[in-house]
Amino acid sequence: MKGFQLSYAKIPRLSSAQSRAMVLLVVLFGLSQSFAIQASALIPAPPKLAAKSYVLMDADTGKIIVQKNAHKELPPASLTKIMTGYVASHELTNSNISLDDSVRVSIKAWKTGGSRMFLQEGTFVDVEDLLRGVIIQSGNDASVALSEHIAGSEDAFADLMNRHADRIGMFNTHYTNATGLPGSNHFTTAADLALLAQASIKDFPEYYKIYSEKEFTYNNINQKNRNKLLWRDPTVDGLKTGHTEAAGYCLVASAIDDGMRLISVVMGTKSQASRAEESQKLLTYGFRFYETHTLSKANEAIKESKVWMGQQETVSLGVDQEFKTTIPRGQLENISTTVEIDPIIKAPIKKGTRYGTVKLALEGELLAELPLVALQDVDTGSLFKRILDYLTLLVQSFFK
Repeated sequence: MKGFQLSYAKIPRLSSAQSRAMVLLVVLFGLSQSFAIQASALIPAPPKLAAKSYVLMDADTGKIIVQKNAHKELPPASLTKIMTGYVASHELTNSNISLDDSVRVSIKAWKTGGSRMFLQEGTFVDVEDLLRGVIIQSGNDASVALSEHIAGSEDAFADLMNRHADRIGMFNTHYTNATGLPGSNHFTTAADLALLAQASIKDFPEYYKIYSEKEFTYNNINQKNRNKLLWRDPTVDGLKTGHTEAAGYCLVASAIDDGMRLISVVMGTKSQASRAEESQKLLTYGFRFYETHTLSKANEAIKESKVWMGQQETVSLGVDQEFKTTIPRGQLENISTTVEIDPIIKAPIKKGTRYGTVKLALEGELLAELPLVALQDVDTGSLFKRILDYLTLLVQSFFK
């Protein structure tokens, strides 16, 4: 908000009654503005879910909007297959495997229990079908077959899964298999699953699309995607369900509405219906009361600053990165920006050199502190220019 100044010479003299009336109007106006600001900032408490653990994250900013027991280590059941799909997508993107690779189904894959794609031992299946069998049908047999094709064995594949988990920042996660079948050292957290979903969406958008497919038919057997939100909510386009006795009913979901993408993770509910309902509560709350804004664009000039001893008089300063933030709805105008610039900037200047800081805050809470950098090179000026500027700075420092 821009500041303003009053010219006292233009203000007429008021009577005492007029003065009191003016004061009253100012007070009432101030109160109305205060009430308006408070009303725009009213955010209800987040919903309390019937689940052991849950998280709601803004996928673009990583902001955790709602959480409970977010770092509690729990069995992930078939939510494990999000990482199985992530590793496969990584291998496909790096051309280590291809969608039309023909994979022989091993006895181990064929015998793996639980949810199935209904593979037959000794038959050959394309990687593309296996990937859909993992994601849409939640096939344990497909997960084992795909893991063996990628890494030679499921154990070696689990090591790959853990390496990717560390790289993503899932520091409270450990995998021992590609399926999510119960294991003594097989666990993750709601917060880590949110990070994995975020990485799946950002890193491999082409393969992420498979999570939105509602059904898949293999060997004349049609199976529906178990994510019921795909049918109920048109904004939802992923990700994955899971269930075992130990894990309960779980769901990682993602939805995009008006450019804002949210990720919800719900673990340990009591039924298929409950995991969908509780996930819907989180997504509805996030979209209703929060919004994502781009507060800075990369390489966009914020200030022009004086350059000493340079070929040109000024240099454009800005940030070299885009910055997005998640804030309560209606609070964009209340974000304050503070720009701090080095008092003396001398040539030569190299693009990207830091010459200050941009601070963004909302109601006293620091949202970001970004480096203010030169957006272009500036060469040194002529000898006369350098001597003149040097003497000018010397005189200024003397008087200071």
